[in-house]
Amino acid sequence: MKRDKWYFLMILPALAFIACFIFYPLIKGGVMAFQNYSMFNLKNIKFIGFENFKTVINSKSVNFGKILLNTLKWTLLSLIFQFLLGFLLAMLLRKPFRGRSVYCGFVFYPWALCGFAIGLIWSWLFNGQFGVLNDLLMKLGIIKENIGWLSDPKIAMFSVVIANVWYGVPYFGIMLLAALQSVPNDLYEAATLDGCNQVQQLFHVTIPYIKPTIISTVLLRSMWIVNFPDLIYAMTNGGPINSTHILGSMMINKVYKEFDYGQGSAYGVIIMAILFVYAIVYLRVTKASEDDML
Repeated sequence: MKRDKWYFLMILPALAFIACFIFYPLIKGGVMAFQNYSMFNLKNIKFIGFENFKTVINSKSVNFGKILLNTLKWTLLSLIFQFLLGFLLAMLLRKPFRGRSVYCGFVFYPWALCGFAIGLIWSWLFNGQFGVLNDLLMKLGIIKENIGWLSDPKIAMFSVVIANVWYGVPYFGIMLLAALQSVPNDLYEAATLDGCNQVQQLFHVTIPYIKPTIISTVLLRSMWIVNFPDLIYAMTNGGPINSTHILGSMMINKVYKEFDYGQGSAYGVIIMAILFVYAIVYLRVTKASEDDML
């Protein structure tokens, strides 16, 4: 009993840290979503039920359906291209070559940078008047006049997705490279003896072996992308005409521009609910596909 008590005392600081910085803000934010909680009216904080959710969903200034669609586009496009390019990068770095460690350091460097800083850099690259991208395309003769990459509602979302893809590729590269290096060479030798070419080895040996890593990394990364409005906020602030606003950026706007913590928390609860349902469905579907392979 004394030994168990000592173990509990040892982990107590960690439990207190988690409770203070994770569980308390989570619970507090959930409670605020059902309150009239505005910085301009702190004396009138009270529970108002689902009114914040109704206001957010039925807002006349912001089309909630469009925000959901933007969030889906932002997440799906970013995830697909991040995964494909990250997997290709991992395959290229799989075999040792001279200077690979240095090259890996440069390739994985973007993952260590601040998302908001990256957004500022890309907003400069995509600037419609003085941007580097327009300058290069005009010098190459591809375009004859400047393109408003971030000011045109039709292409603004694709512009911020490009920046997010550049930012997220190293994550998949790191995780998948570690998984690829764990694949036994004996499997490839056996597949070669059976007459499998490199493409067949990829789909029948490599991908099935690292499938658990793929499942977990895709799940985590998709959640992070939904909760990663930093690039959007730095590059377009949700514009033009709300064409790049996602749920996360709307939550930031409600808190830091309108100072309405109740509606901001409502957006946060909606995000958590969507991700909770997504995680359950995703894990069930991937579990079923794994069972079919057995």
